[in-house]
Amino acid sequence: MLFSYFMRGEEERIFLEKMPIDLYYGPGSSPCRIVLLAAKSIGVELNLIPLNLMEQEYLKPEFVKINPQHTVPTINDNGFVMWESRAIIKYLQDAYGKNESLYPKDAKKRAVVDQRLFFDRDLYAHFHEVYNKKTFSGSPPDPANVETANKDLAFLDKILETSEYVAGDHLTLADLSLVVQISNLEAVKHDVSLKM
Repeated sequence: MLFSYFMRGEEERIFLEKMPIDLYYGPGSSPCRIVLLAAKSIGVELNLIPLNLMEQEYLKPEFVKINPQHTVPTINDNGFVMWESRAIIKYLQDAYGKNESLYPKDAKKRAVVDQRLFFDRDLYAHFHEVYNKKTFSGSPPDPANVETANKDLAFLDKILETSEYVAGDHLTLADLSLVVQISNLEAVKHDVSLKM
């Protein structure tokens, strides 16, 4: 009887480990695409739960109950809820990753990856300033915002002059995050030589 009780507990643990992680996301959202790309690279199965951001589904009471900050992406890993894309991908790697090179355990190597992830957050914010007004209200971008964003790209070029990847000699979570931002710039046909 006791043995069957412990076996049932083990079966439940295995079942829970195989349950995919819920990802609440907006399909066009850059932060959500970061999580999708990283999860694929890490080998984590996600149960995708799309939210219509234009219709503000993230403000529905059932979602606010899960995430009081009501932001996407948000994950629910069998009751463990987390939001903020870069925190999510670090968690997924730490909890489920088999390839340590994506987010090294070595403190100095990990610090470089973290620094590049913070840089990516700033890059995202600066380009959001450039294209948010242009996209939603039709007004031209502020020249000072364009200059700041292009300085970020120049800094990224400097990093890549010394290394094939942004945080060393192999692919890391920082590369996965930054590639989403760079693909956005290609999508909007951003001119890096743009001076306003």
